[in-house]
Amino acid sequence: QVQLVESGGGLVQPGGSLRLSCAASGISYLDDMGWYRQAPGNQRELVATISSGRSTNYAGSVKGRFTISRDNAKNTVYLQMNSLTAEDTAVCYCKATKAYLRRDYWGQGTQVTVSS
Repeated sequence: QVQLVESGGGLVQPGGSLRLSCAASGISYLDDMGWYRQAPGNQRELVATISSGRSTNYAGSVKGRFTISRDNAKNTVYLQMNSLTAEDTAVCYCKATKAYLRRDYWGQGTQVTVSS
């Protein structure tokens, strides 16, 4: 059984910070991992990705504010979110890829709400 478990979402004021975590179990040697989000009325969009070698990629809207990282030994990916705005309000989903199996795995999603 492969499972991605997300945590760290919640309610935060504008300008605040949150740190999301996603722990994968039941699989090892994951390739790219990343975070995606879906705001009300919007399509699901890429937030950030990180390769097994820790090469990163960010959406333009979060560059300079968010930092993605991973701990390969723990099969865990993190997203540090700073300087949050109301437009960051979304359900955030963790994704992990096993390229050899041509398989993507998704977490259940965690709600991030930025509001005063």
